[in-house]
Amino acid sequence: MANLNRRKFLKQSASLGSALLTFPYIIRSSALGADAPSNRIVMGAIGVGSMGMGDLHAFLGKREVQMVAVCDVDARHRNGAKEAVDRAYGNNDCKAYLDFRELLGRGDLDAVMLALPDHWHGIISVESVKAGLHVHGQKPLARTIKEGRAISDAVKRYNVIWQTGSQQRSDWQFHRACELVINGRIGKVNYVEVGLPNGGQGPVRNIEAVPDGLDWDFWLGPAPAVPFRGVCHWDWRWIRDYSGGQLTDWIGHHLDIAHWGLGLDRTGPVEIEGRGVFPKDGIFDTAMEYRIICKYANGVEILIANESQQPKRMGTVWYGDKGWIYVDRAGLWASDEKILKETIGPEEIHLYNNRDHKQNFLDCIKTGRETICPAEIAHRSVSVGLLGEIAMLTERKLKWDPEKEIFIGEDNANRFLSRAM
Repeated sequence: MANLNRRKFLKQSASLGSALLTFPYIIRSSALGADAPSNRIVMGAIGVGSMGMGDLHAFLGKREVQMVAVCDVDARHRNGAKEAVDRAYGNNDCKAYLDFRELLGRGDLDAVMLALPDHWHGIISVESVKAGLHVHGQKPLARTIKEGRAISDAVKRYNVIWQTGSQQRSDWQFHRACELVINGRIGKVNYVEVGLPNGGQGPVRNIEAVPDGLDWDFWLGPAPAVPFRGVCHWDWRWIRDYSGGQLTDWIGHHLDIAHWGLGLDRTGPVEIEGRGVFPKDGIFDTAMEYRIICKYANGVEILIANESQQPKRMGTVWYGDKGWIYVDRAGLWASDEKILKETIGPEEIHLYNNRDHKQNFLDCIKTGRETICPAEIAHRSVSVGLLGEIAMLTERKLKWDPEKEIFIGEDNANRFLSRAM
């Protein structure tokens, strides 16, 4: 038995049945505790830059996690991450990889955390799931709608746990706001405003030598081959080959909350139109300003715009026929303070209640329960931003089938549902 790795042992132990129950053996009492190796969730980390290091440290702070491997195409990042893991455990056991496929092929992992540029999400997410690993993946779920659908379908097919890093669902004010809205405390809601950050843009970038230790070709991966201009650790967000800018970066936060409060987080709009202001020159080409209107089958209309165009700027505002509720990361407000003091009765709708996003992921691995932000919900959230991007690029009012996930009678728009790799 000592020669079996942990995952093989767990898979084979069930088939041993009563034979194991009758075989005499001695186990130390410490091995039966919460910190026993058999109770730990063995994890790897792919993408350990800015957001990745934050997630890595969060998981290192969880007693039931054993982080054993890190991966990044930049040697500075992966070496720094290995040092952080080794320092946390007081050893030198963490393995560092350049190629994510080597990490996924280890055979001893239970789960992996992903914090990657958007254009890599589809491939690495699906490969992680196919390896049988549970995944904590940063938002947005994917760069295209077809990639998001592929991730969501793979999670279901391979029966793994997925948690998206849309952590606002685990913050008290967002949960409270959504419960009040979905239980009718402001009446029937027909209109919602979602404010996201103003468009971003990096400094002028010239072609330069690739830094030592960075595999630029691997960083590009499925994206077009271009010379190195120093955008790989932050300013990739403002280039459509890699991201949709602030629109797709933040849609998984405030639009996700809008959906949650409306009970629409597993569907999508039926009509969408949008206008955007894009840079006229240079390498940065995501929208600096954007204004998108989505209409849903139940008649609800959602306005998504950069904060300068929204009356309450950032956050989510639901307008009902009996008042309004507004929530963002700074707090929670309503048209009447009495609304916020309302009690949700035992027979009313009680939304998924959680206060630790990372712990929720780990708990769901143990129980098999769906996380607070699974792949399907994350897919539906980012899809709205991607639909808005397509509406802006085509400059057309588009009709959308949220079940088949295609534009109706719009072949040109449907070409934007995926990207050549």
